[in-house]
Amino acid sequence: MENRACCRRALPTLLMLETRMVRELLVDDAAGSAGPAHLSAASGLVKLGNRLLVVADDELHLAMFELSQREPGRLVPLFDGKLPLRHKARKAAKPDCEALLVLPAFAGYPHGALMAMGSGSRPSRQRGALLALDAAAQIQGSARTVDLAPLLAPLHELIPDLNIEGAFVQGDAFSLLQRGNSGSAINARIDLSWHGLQCWLAEAGPAPQPAAITRFALGAIDGIFLSFTDGAPLPGGDWLFSAAAEDSSDTYNDGRCVGSAIGLIDAGGTIRLLERLSRPCKVEGIAASAAGETIDLLLVTDADDRRQPAQLLSAQLHR
Repeated sequence: MENRACCRRALPTLLMLETRMVRELLVDDAAGSAGPAHLSAASGLVKLGNRLLVVADDELHLAMFELSQREPGRLVPLFDGKLPLRHKARKAAKPDCEALLVLPAFAGYPHGALMAMGSGSRPSRQRGALLALDAAAQIQGSARTVDLAPLLAPLHELIPDLNIEGAFVQGDAFSLLQRGNSGSAINARIDLSWHGLQCWLAEAGPAPQPAAITRFALGAIDGIFLSFTDGAPLPGGDWLFSAAAEDSSDTYNDGRCVGSAIGLIDAGGTIRLLERLSRPCKVEGIAASAAGETIDLLLVTDADDRRQPAQLLSAQLHR
């Protein structure tokens, strides 16, 4: 396995990225009943055509929104059961789905699939869910639960306080983003074989081993270190990340968030752009579409308060 050193080049100047509030993430029914009729802890998103799909780390559902409409989102079950309503009990029981990504076509999924992934930060957070897509990129059928423990076990041995917050497929790589929650913790991109992953998901081979781990230093906002919260691939090998400056020393407890940033990393692993969001929010999910030198962004926030709805933001990044 290749273990690459943290990038030591000087970080780009931290510019300001203007954001626009698109909508609050209201849903048409309360997930788990009796709860608020909105997502509060949005943590990952995917854009498919004119639809936005969002996971929240404290829910058992996926939410689907039509971007051309203002109606509340529709809930799609990911896991069976119900979660407690009280904060401490819910935090202990939640699947902690922090990453949502589109998988290309593979055996049993001729049109690809959506995959939601737990963070792996606790034994109870090692579940994933697969949702098949049809030829029109619509969700087809019910979710299949995936035990992620065999996939994450080697990572626990290599990275203390494992906390997977983002995932994407780029070429032959299935990439996971590890979030470190303090200055000495590890922020890293972990690359595994996409071919190996699809064989494992199709029950035709073992879980792939990590092929490379690249560590990154992301800088800080107001003295609080930035850490990965999500990522998105771009054509040509570049990729984007979202990062939050949250004053927390571990993977379990939330802390005060002083801001978020969006960065661009080139195919060689150098951070080329780093821009602080104009709003003092915690961004945990990112989706991107590139046209020339302009990248259109959609971002979702985690309110860290179940009484407050998460927000969908938009922004434009210029290379």
